[in-house]
Order: sequence, then structure tokens, then C-alpha cells
Amino acid sequence: MRYECEVIIELPRERVIEVFDNPDNLPKWQEGLQVFEHFEGEEGRPGAKTRMLYDMNGREVEMIETIVVRDLPDEFTATYEAPGVWNLNVNHFYEDGPEKTRWVIDTEFKMKGLMMLMGVFMRGNFPKQTLQHMNDFKSFAESA
Repeated sequence: MRYECEVIIELPRERVIEVFDNPDNLPKWQEGLQVFEHFEGEEGRPGAKTRMLYDMNGREVEMIETIVVRDLPDEFTATYEAPGVWNLNVNHFYEDGPEKTRWVIDTEFKMKGLMMLMGVFMRGNFPKQTLQHMNDFKSFAESA
């Protein structure tokens, strides 16, 4: 499954990247994030792996983030893996004027087993969830 989402952030691109690229900010806009723990590779660089642990309505979900491309301010690409799910996020940041940034995420999901079945029935929820995360970031960044 592939889809694209975008939001306009009322901040210069430089400021958006400053907020986006600070791991200390993640729990402030990613609901349920409990742990963000680097464990392999050079932190923040392609090949780096980070364990992310979320509390999703009382259910613990662990993901492994692997940075694929880190070419900020233009692009940040990473994969996210959890049991039965592989997700690729390609983030692009565009200047939409001196005080606006257009953030576009191209997303690809691959699922197997039970998660594949859930993906079929919940297909519409994936873009909604991505857009919710993006809007949470937008709200945080614009108020930081």
C-alpha cells in the first residue's frame, strides 16, 4: 500500500528542520512514544537503528527505525519495522515562501500474516494516522 500526505507549516523551513531533527522533541508530538533508544550505527546517520517503544491505548508496540537517507533540509527517509509490518517514509520539506514549509511524506507499507488482513480492513486508517502525526508535529512546531 502506498500513499502521500502533506501539510503546510507556518514556519520557515530552517526552523521546521531544527524542530524535526531534534530527537528530544519526538515525545512532544508523537503520542504514546515511551522510548527512543539508538542502538546501532552512527546516531542520526544512514544505517543508524533506533528502538522506538509506543504505548498505544495500553498495548505496547515496538518498532525499529533505520535511517536510509538524511539529506536535510531536503529529505529524511527511514524504514520502520514492527512484527508483521514494514513501513518506508520518505519525508520532503519544501519552502513555500519565506514563512511556510510544505512537508510531504510518501509512504509505503508492506504487511504479512495477521497484519496483512488488518491492513485490508483498515486501509483508510493509515493515511489518516499519518496525517494526524503530521498535524501533531505542525501544532507542536508552530507553538515551540
